[in-house]
Amino acid sequence: MGAKKANLSGELKKHFGFSTFKGQQEQIIENLQEGKDIFVLMPTGGGKSLCYQLPALISEGTAIVVSPLIALMKNQVDAVNGLSSESGVAHVLNSSLNKTQTKQVFDDIRSGKTKLLYVAPESLIKEDYLDFFKEVKISFFAIDEAHCISEWGHDFRPEYRNLKFIIDRIADVPVIALTATATPKVQDDIQKTLGMTNAIVFKESFNRPNLYYEVRPKVNVDKEIVKFINKHKGKSGIVYCLSRRKVEEFAQLLQVNGINALPYHAGLDQKVRVMNQDKFLMEDADVIVATIAFGMGIDKPDVRFVIHYDFPKSLESYYQETGRAGRDGGEGHCLAFYDPKDIEKLEKFLAQKPVSEREIGLQLLNEVVGYAETTMSRRQYILYYFGEVFDPVKGDGASMCDNSTNPPTLKEATDDLMKALKLIDENNEKFKSKDLISVIVGKENAVTKSYKLDQSSHFGLGKNESENYWKTVLRQATVQNFLLKDIETYGVLKISEKGKAALKGDLKEPFLIAEDRQFDLSQTKAESDQVQMQSSGGLDQNLYALLKELRKKVAKKHRIPPYTVFMDPSLEDMTVQYPVSVDEIAKIYGVGEGKAKKYGKEFADFIAKYVEENNIERTQDMVLKQVANKSSHKVFIIQSTDKKIDLEDIARAKNLSMTDLLKEMERIVYQGTKLNINYYIEDNFDEDTVDEFMEFMNESESDSMKVLLDEFGDELSDEEVRMLRIKFISDVAN
Repeated sequence: MGAKKANLSGELKKHFGFSTFKGQQEQIIENLQEGKDIFVLMPTGGGKSLCYQLPALISEGTAIVVSPLIALMKNQVDAVNGLSSESGVAHVLNSSLNKTQTKQVFDDIRSGKTKLLYVAPESLIKEDYLDFFKEVKISFFAIDEAHCISEWGHDFRPEYRNLKFIIDRIADVPVIALTATATPKVQDDIQKTLGMTNAIVFKESFNRPNLYYEVRPKVNVDKEIVKFINKHKGKSGIVYCLSRRKVEEFAQLLQVNGINALPYHAGLDQKVRVMNQDKFLMEDADVIVATIAFGMGIDKPDVRFVIHYDFPKSLESYYQETGRAGRDGGEGHCLAFYDPKDIEKLEKFLAQKPVSEREIGLQLLNEVVGYAETTMSRRQYILYYFGEVFDPVKGDGASMCDNSTNPPTLKEATDDLMKALKLIDENNEKFKSKDLISVIVGKENAVTKSYKLDQSSHFGLGKNESENYWKTVLRQATVQNFLLKDIETYGVLKISEKGKAALKGDLKEPFLIAEDRQFDLSQTKAESDQVQMQSSGGLDQNLYALLKELRKKVAKKHRIPPYTVFMDPSLEDMTVQYPVSVDEIAKIYGVGEGKAKKYGKEFADFIAKYVEENNIERTQDMVLKQVANKSSHKVFIIQSTDKKIDLEDIARAKNLSMTDLLKEMERIVYQGTKLNINYYIEDNFDEDTVDEFMEFMNESESDSMKVLLDEFGDELSDEEVRMLRIKFISDVAN
């Protein structure tokens, strides 16, 4: 198994330029290669696509990837083909191809050149495609965005329900299903529908600690969003609206206000859609205004904000859409504007649907309202929804939401709750909230007159408070489960068992509601932390800006998105390492041999010229500054190593890759703090090798990785060398 692991790590480095796998990627790939069915639940940005891309690239035959959107397929095919110096490693097979293009795809599969074939579920049904697939070697099936299979999922596609039947007709090969959002109910539904109840399930934490969650009331929303985007000038962002009309209108409004924005929705001509998406990916547009048709699987790592103009229909949609922010671990601000009227509109649409769909929809909407109105940590609320427990004080990212940085003021409203419950009870639970509020504030309307409610003892009982206040009371009573909305008679409020108990005097705790917050546009804690982080140390900012321009130029020439040339962290590493040859480019974080050969020369030449013109002295192997501010891990790492906890477990607990953990540990020991990892070294290293390494370091004039790898690179991996270097610095220097 050791050799197999080393081999997988080697393939990862060769194809993707990474030294270590993220989270459970390695175990997922090993099990898939052993022919087992796999079910992967991993948040957006967790590295789902690598779980099927790498095994496809190193397996015999072609892997068929079933994917819901043409735009998503195109995006991923570009990314995979960018990893290889050959063309045709990945292909799309769908209705957008002509006969000649389809023949080319079939020829490349037959010749063994194509390792990944992206198809829509509709394409799989075509008889001539089915016949062809039966003739060729299929390595495995990957079902991406697998929540589309479940009617409880937020993006249900009926054609996905037949996938099991189609796969069985083609080949008896393993299936890997992947999704970034699935509640336990959706997970169960996916597994049953795909006949994968025996699949090995890999579930990563759904926590995205770098995302900052914020909900604001929908007041002056256009102005608020323009101000927000102007504060984040030049950064990439997405604004989600529920209707196509609103997308068009708002994109225009942003353009008029000098913001480089484009619309995206399913009603646009396909060419325009693709062009707008490409402009966003190529950084020729800063903001995309879109319906949910945009973004599924869009692999753009540096989206810095996601704004919801309208609140989504389910928490799964919300999580999926906000998950497109900060996929590189950097800043990601998720701002949603909430107006209960929007929810009422959605409820009206639901009232016209069949009963089963109505029940599902209403349940999903109630969760959304709960999230919008909650006074608890928003992160805790979301993670609880996905079946995860989160500590709102000590959890990773605990301070990254408005309820934590700007806690709402709570007000006791028990007496007002009782007034509302009595009014509903005495009128036999037959009125909607709008009419109940009219009675309480003493406002006459057609309903109050026709039912003679203006003569009731409740009429005007709450006129000292505003209508908005009473709306909050009724909404919170619903969120806290004192009231229920009746499905059959749309919008009518009924009293729950908990509400009936309260009427009888059995109220367990006071009824608290949050007062509306005042919002200013001063920096949030998340943003000020981020600014601090970006201005501290390490990077040559001037070279970084020049390299981004060069990357854009190279990307344009190859007609691919800039980040598929080199990721931002790779460019950052270049500004620290100043690589001046293709070989040195290959050693940059996240690059690898294929990319270095393909794009490295232009970058190496450019950097060599820059170094010469600016008289820069190159010191190899400075420690790269972290992409995200992870200083909070220091105490945790020191305490965990004192308790002799396995390094892999420490990394997993903080959702770090082993590379990131080692960077953290290097920072700790180089700052002069002792870190005892002898227990780990004793369990995992040969004693003679350790002695030899320590002796060499004692006599060496340099602790640079280059020097150490020249000496020990044949017998030790980069990671192992770094671990031993940490031990030496800790033992000897501190």
